[in-house]
Amino acid sequence: MTEKTERKGGFRPDWVDRNATTRTVWRVGVGVVGTAVLVLGIVLIPYPGPGWLVVFAGLAILAIEFPWAQRVLTFAKSKYDAWTAWLGRQPWPIRLAVLAATGLIVLATLWLLNVFSLVGGWFNLDWPWLASPLF
Repeated sequence: MTEKTERKGGFRPDWVDRNATTRTVWRVGVGVVGTAVLVLGIVLIPYPGPGWLVVFAGLAILAIEFPWAQRVLTFAKSKYDAWTAWLGRQPWPIRLAVLAATGLIVLATLWLLNVFSLVGGWFNLDWPWLASPLF
């Protein structure tokens, strides 16, 4: 197992600093993987499941190499904690309204991605309103 050195942006293996090529390949790899995970997390946020967890994982991957990502991660975690604390203090009607708004966002994105038309086709339902305006 290789040693890891702590640096301002996070942790990385010692072998990364052997030469400029490995350093560049490492930075590009961390950037590509971190960005892909972050984008996936952003897409997953309105859906049931680990959307925010994936966002934070993407930022944590980017924070290994990029100090700005560590700052964004710290900021995002504090805002997420503040949001969940605020929502926890709200009465049930507000919580249900947030849940309903989230559900509407999910339904709208599924409709725009033509999922309803696809599933309707499985059951021989050829209703025009199921089709997405994008496809």
